[in-house]
Amino acid sequence: MSPSFEAAVRGRHLLLALLCLFTSNVGSGELLTLSEVKDSAVSPAATPCWQVEQFVVAGECRKCTLFEVKTLLACIRTAFVMKINCPESRREEYKSCRSSSMEETLFWRFEAAMISLGLVFAAVVTLRQRALDRLASEKVRKQIESI
Repeated sequence: MSPSFEAAVRGRHLLLALLCLFTSNVGSGELLTLSEVKDSAVSPAATPCWQVEQFVVAGECRKCTLFEVKTLLACIRTAFVMKINCPESRREEYKSCRSSSMEETLFWRFEAAMISLGLVFAAVVTLRQRALDRLASEKVRKQIESI
């Protein structure tokens, strides 16, 4: 195999891996973020109650204030937080969450990027096709002139 073919295959594998990562995180707001996965590996004493027991949502997902972003660890991840109660340990904590408005904004940004890319590539294809048509007609004209 040629080096360029191997590089193309590696590039496709990387693109496929990135696509899988992106689509798995966009579809569901219940997936753990990387920092939540790291937090779950810490000792049980430092583990938030919502990771080890059932909890009740005491407050809806809301945007953190500037002060909360600086002080609450849960706000640092997504800038959205919800208040939860853990009945077994009788603790009240905050849990990072994903807001539907944030998800909608991300969705529309993605849609705009895809439409833009589609328009750019459509223009490139059209220009390329015109150039190829021009070359073909010029070749036919030269062949007719040589007769």
